[in-house]
Amino acid sequence: MSEELLSAADKIMDQSLRLKVKDIIRDPPCDIGAPALSLSVCPAGAYQHHCYPGGLVEHTLCVVKLSLELSDIIEEVYEGKVNRDYVIAGALLHDVMKVYCYEENSEGGFSTSDFGGMIDHLSLLVAELYRRDFPMELIHIVASHHGDVGPTKPKTVEALVVAVADLADSELNNKLLRGAEYLLRRSEAKRPKLESAFDALRIVEAKKTEGWEGVHKLFVELIEPKD
Repeated sequence: MSEELLSAADKIMDQSLRLKVKDIIRDPPCDIGAPALSLSVCPAGAYQHHCYPGGLVEHTLCVVKLSLELSDIIEEVYEGKVNRDYVIAGALLHDVMKVYCYEENSEGGFSTSDFGGMIDHLSLLVAELYRRDFPMELIHIVASHHGDVGPTKPKTVEALVVAVADLADSELNNKLLRGAEYLLRRSEAKRPKLESAFDALRIVEAKKTEGWEGVHKLFVELIEPKD
């Protein structure tokens, strides 16, 4: 899916911005000198949403797609105007510095790294974008993508679009994973931690169509062979 990030970057019309964004979507994104996970392995979170290998790229692609859909709504329904170059660039880059903030742990999952415990991904990226002379409008999108709980709130339409898309996908994935893990616990499955939203959705569908027997059967198929 890392190639899909580059394909999404190709939708940026401004050539200079497109090249600068592509230069950051690499392994690692910049030369910080701290250990980093690869983009293809890094999760988007250690415990909450997209907390499995490849979760960061999956989340990023979802935020790009949601941001473009929201841009359509603003333009077609609200008759507003959206700078799609900034929206795509902000959605692609908003979490990229998480590769420095997480590390694999002995339990097969992820934990916050020592480096990530000292400085967060948002601050890292704001500093890097400022150093590389990115447009202030794009830096603001990154700085405000945590919405009401971030260091600054969205003050442009483009920043609001990316913040809403980020929250929507984070909540969707988190609730899907937690819901599926709850169903597994209710079916008395051991170690119900899931490694993809795809598996979580299959478990939710199994409960809907086959009941608890279907949940347990799918757990045996998905989880136990990996032990």
